[in-house]
Amino acid sequence: MRLLCASLSLAMMCWVAESTLSKTDAKKGATKKLEEKKLHSDKNVQDRGLVVVDPKAKDIILEHKSYCSKKVKERHFSGDVLGYITPWNNHGYDIAKIFGNKFTLISPVWLQVKRRGKEKFQFTGLHDADQGWMKDVRKTSKNIKIVPRILFDGWTYQDFESVFGSEDEIEELSESMVLLAKNENFDGFVVEVWSQLGNQKQTELIHLLTHLSEALHEAQLKLILVIPPAVAAGTNQPGMFTKKEFDQLATAIDSFSLMTYDYSAPHRPGPNSPLPWVRACVELLDPDSKWRKKILLGLNFYGMDYSALGTSGEPILGSRYIETLKEHKPKIVWDDQIAEHYFEYKKNKGGKHAVFYPTLKSIQLRLELAEELGTGISIWELGQGLDYFYDLL
Repeated sequence: MRLLCASLSLAMMCWVAESTLSKTDAKKGATKKLEEKKLHSDKNVQDRGLVVVDPKAKDIILEHKSYCSKKVKERHFSGDVLGYITPWNNHGYDIAKIFGNKFTLISPVWLQVKRRGKEKFQFTGLHDADQGWMKDVRKTSKNIKIVPRILFDGWTYQDFESVFGSEDEIEELSESMVLLAKNENFDGFVVEVWSQLGNQKQTELIHLLTHLSEALHEAQLKLILVIPPAVAAGTNQPGMFTKKEFDQLATAIDSFSLMTYDYSAPHRPGPNSPLPWVRACVELLDPDSKWRKKILLGLNFYGMDYSALGTSGEPILGSRYIETLKEHKPKIVWDDQIAEHYFEYKKNKGGKHAVFYPTLKSIQLRLELAEELGTGISIWELGQGLDYFYDLL
């Protein structure tokens, strides 16, 4: 583990050094406007020779909207595929309808649960729930499950303690969630709560989640739990969710949405999801491959735009990624150790920047790793990627 983290740190240090010491930028390409294909293709990205370590900016710009329209229903990945959708990226709703057959789980980021007093729970966010869209998605794939994400919004430490200490409160919360799912035609929930308490009250939280899973399963509903990476990003230290907690919950939870992204940060710029780290996160959770099918290895369909000096960083989505490629026509560099592409560009009066954004090759290698490890995948999120990414699923 120390060797893994040392080598990844070295890779990031080398990138920062290269970025800050470089005296010249790559020459900008011709000013000719780069074209984008508007029509879909009869061939997938593999057959078109686009899954490569040396893509050209002009080819990404040209091809990114051109997915294979003849094979939108074909699946290439054998495990479960969870796709998140956010109301603020509407394109994800269209992706779910077009490529619905490639997913087994769709999680719209709609819901929050608030505690309003003893045994009183309020669910908010239902104004985003779109019954017509849900019906359309289910027409695309008969086996797909719609499992909205739910946050424990505004909960204080005292709120958690009160619920943990009362079986009546736990039962009321569980029954309320079952009723909500039935009333709104949901197939279950993705619950994001683990990181809110850090490393505190884990035994009590496991008890709550086990009780909730029993209530949902009795009603033929699913429970997916979002979990942080098993190796804390940038360290060789265990994360907040380890093999111990995984073993205690493996029989109760249907799937674990593993957040194997956000490895780097503005003060420590670098890759989004180094491949050796992703592997380590899975193997540490389940070294004996007992429950691998329940792990949904996290894939980011967004990237990060960093200042080379490590003073700033912000997410970059597909649309701005394409605009940046058009404006700067950069050389796209492959880092074999982390299995990601990045490129450098210079902002007007803003100094050097580097962008780490997924490519067909980086996604393909993570899909192959998931197949090798026997896991599923979870994608954050469908509105942020490029349309031709979905040919790979």
